[in-house]
Amino acid sequence: MITTSGKNLLIGVLLILGFWGGFALKPTKHITTQGPKINLEEMIPKEFSGWKIDETVVPLQVSPERVALLNKLYNQTLSRTYKNENGEIVMLSIAYGGDQSDAMQVHKPEVCYVAQGFQIESVEMDSLDTGYGLIPVKRLLAQMGQRREPITYWITIGDTVAVNSLKWKLQQLKYGLTGNVPDGLLFRISSIGQRENAYALQNDFTQLLMKSVSPEDRKRLIGSTTL
Repeated sequence: MITTSGKNLLIGVLLILGFWGGFALKPTKHITTQGPKINLEEMIPKEFSGWKIDETVVPLQVSPERVALLNKLYNQTLSRTYKNENGEIVMLSIAYGGDQSDAMQVHKPEVCYVAQGFQIESVEMDSLDTGYGLIPVKRLLAQMGQRREPITYWITIGDTVAVNSLKWKLQQLKYGLTGNVPDGLLFRISSIGQRENAYALQNDFTQLLMKSVSPEDRKRLIGSTTL
């Protein structure tokens, strides 16, 4: 098993290789231009399997300055709140970018929520059964005052889910060596309440959502490789 110091060393080596490799082979072909255009508003249904948009609950709001930054980094963002027939609520946020560079990591919940005044009480790696295979995810618990918000998220780069920094960097370099610039997205779901019940609810929500989208859109959301 690789130790933390060993991982940091490996990441450092990869960064150096990526830096020098950029002189020899600079990626120029954007994957996003090689297939159908993505449209988050059309991709994600407004109603599915007992869930529908609830306009009365507003997802996490970010400052105008941060909105301006995100608009520069991402091609599209989508924020919605869904409620099911039992009155349970899940907040969904997706940020899609056609160029998965290092700068695009700023939208990670560990950064975004703290910038809005939350404290991150816990961060742990987990796996999520999408109904079409297991994918790695991160589970967070954010708190501000009396509000406790359990969060689940993952990041795709190209056709692969890469939550940890090492795997993300390896995928980025892999595409770079072929001359391709990968696209990707950050998929985040959260809810209010106790952590255990919230994560189970988020898992169910994800499975039902994945069943409601087309195979091609599902591939964009969870990649084509699973655990």
